[in-house]
Amino acid sequence: MRVLLDTHIALWAAEGAGQLSAQAARVIEDPANTLLVSAAAIWEIAVKHAKGNLQVHPRDARAAFRLAGFGELPVSGDHTEAVATLPAHADHADPFDRLMVAQAIQEGMPLLSADPKLWRYHPTLMLQG
Repeated sequence: MRVLLDTHIALWAAEGAGQLSAQAARVIEDPANTLLVSAAAIWEIAVKHAKGNLQVHPRDARAAFRLAGFGELPVSGDHTEAVATLPAHADHADPFDRLMVAQAIQEGMPLLSADPKLWRYHPTLMLQG
C-alpha cells in the first residue's frame, strides 16, 4: 500500500526517533508499503527552518528521507484545488497539513499522522501515528 507520511512522522521515522506509535512503526517497517513524503512537507520544513523553529535544514531532511527509502510526492494543481473541498475547522487551518490531506484524498492513499486534528478530515484515509 502507498502511504503518505506527514512531516512529523517522516522526520521521526528518518531519525529513528522513539516518538513513533506502535501502529506507525508497523506501517513504516512493513516492506509491502511504499512510503511517500509530500513536497509540501519539504516546504513546511524550509519555512520552519528559516523562522528558526526547526533545526533541520530542508536539504538534510530530503537526504534523510531518501536514505530511509521514502519517495517524494510532488504537489499538483489537482492537489491544491482539492484543498478547497476540505471542511473548515476553526481550530485547524495549517496550510501544509491541509495540502497533505488533500493529496492523500486525491491519490487515494492513507495519510499517517500523529495529529488528531487531521484524523477528522477523512477517517478512512487517515492512519494514527
